[in-house]
Amino acid sequence: MRRFLQSLELFEENERKKLAIFTALTFSQKLSGLPPETVLQPLLKDNLVAKGLVLSFITDFFKEYLVDNSLDDLISLLKRGKMEDNLLIFFPSAKRSAESFSEHFTKEGLVPLVEYNEKKIFEVKLKEMKSALTTQIADDTDISEVIETVKQRVKDAKLPDIEVVRILWDVIMDAVQWSGKNQQQNANAALRQVKAWAQLLNTFCTSGKLELELLYKVQIQCYEDAKLMKLFPEIVRSLYEQDVLAEDTILLWFRKGTNPKGRQTFVKALEPFVKWLEEAEEEE
Repeated sequence: MRRFLQSLELFEENERKKLAIFTALTFSQKLSGLPPETVLQPLLKDNLVAKGLVLSFITDFFKEYLVDNSLDDLISLLKRGKMEDNLLIFFPSAKRSAESFSEHFTKEGLVPLVEYNEKKIFEVKLKEMKSALTTQIADDTDISEVIETVKQRVKDAKLPDIEVVRILWDVIMDAVQWSGKNQQQNANAALRQVKAWAQLLNTFCTSGKLELELLYKVQIQCYEDAKLMKLFPEIVRSLYEQDVLAEDTILLWFRKGTNPKGRQTFVKALEPFVKWLEEAEEEE
């Protein structure tokens, strides 16, 4: 098998196609006990990759394998072959880009694979941004510099605004220095953190929709983290006072919020603050 695969250039195109189909069938029909890496790794000879022979072969392999198997099965096979994280390695070096990947496999009718790869790239970019922000916030970097970092990464990676808001809240709260079971110290630490990084949230919560998304994020975290359960109204009030959340957003969540996690408890806890908002509105 290895010799066949490392000698692709000796075969005619139709013979390479037959070999790709046969290779796919050995895994699809479980005709051999070969570990995937013993078949896939030998393909990666520089001269075969450079000539596009590997890309052509692996495309035929994918198409045949997916006749009787799901995309999840293919990804599992690639994982076992230690290929799942770097599918661009099958492409000639000049074509190793996300755009080339999407263009090639879309043309070949493998749209689910394209969608999987785009999701994978998206997740990596989110992870990289979160890591960079975690470091900056831990180092107490100047907030203007952190804002520029976020703007640049959003521009480079084309990250959706909603995902940015979610990441910002996660990173800010992950950096809080919690104090064991001392509820008051935890409350003070959380509220200090919200106040310290409010400008960062404010910069990217640029619409009512994004403010509502942030409020849902706060709701979910307070529901899932016992030490934050009682802090929900105080966090919401702090975000309001720092001009991150508008009154209309808070009232919309209070009256028509759709996320059920802890909703009844949080609505009840927020009632005094909402009543104050409504009274202030009436006075105005």
